[in-house]
Amino acid sequence: MSTVPTSSVQTRVHIRWMIRRDMPEVLAIEHTAFDYAWCEEEFLRVLRQRNCIGMVAEHGERIVGFMIYELHRSKIQVLNFAAHPEFQRRGIGRQMVAKLVGKLSSQRRSRIAILVRESNLSSQLFFRVQGFRATEVIREHFPDTGEDAYAMIYHMDEGRLGDEQPATNRIAKHFGD
Repeated sequence: MSTVPTSSVQTRVHIRWMIRRDMPEVLAIEHTAFDYAWCEEEFLRVLRQRNCIGMVAEHGERIVGFMIYELHRSKIQVLNFAAHPEFQRRGIGRQMVAKLVGKLSSQRRSRIAILVRESNLSSQLFFRVQGFRATEVIREHFPDTGEDAYAMIYHMDEGRLGDEQPATNRIAKHFGD
C-alpha cells in the first residue's frame, strides 16, 4: 500500500467570516505558526477597525487557517495569514488567497499587498507561486526583531506586472528574477 505525501493531499475548506467564537482556535494557529505571534488584544484591536476583516478556513468543525486583511481605496492589505502547521502544503492557503483575489475589481481594488519577513522563505515562495511579486525591501520593519520585510504585491491585471522594469536589486536576486 503506497502512502501519499502530505504535500500532494489537497484539503477542501469552507471559507467564512471570522467570528468572536473562533478566536481560541485562531490564536492556537497563530502561536503554533509564528515565533513572534500576535496576542488576542492585537487581533481584537485590528478587527475592531471598520476596514479590517477576518476570515477563517474550516475543515469539518475545525479551523485550519485564517487571514486578517485591511481594505484600502485601491488595494487589499493582508495583515496576518496562517494555516495550521498540520494542514500546511494542502491547498488551504491557496484557497484563501483565491477567495481574496475574487474580491478584486478593476474599478476598485485591483491589487493585494503583504509584508513578509526576510527570513520567512517559505511564505515568500508561497506568495510568489500565487502570483505575488516582491517590489520593495522595507528596512527594519518588524519591531520585535528589527528584521527587514519584503513588500509583495499581487496585481489583478497580470499585464501590469510585465510593465515593470526588471529589478537588479537584492529582491530580484533573492527571488531569481
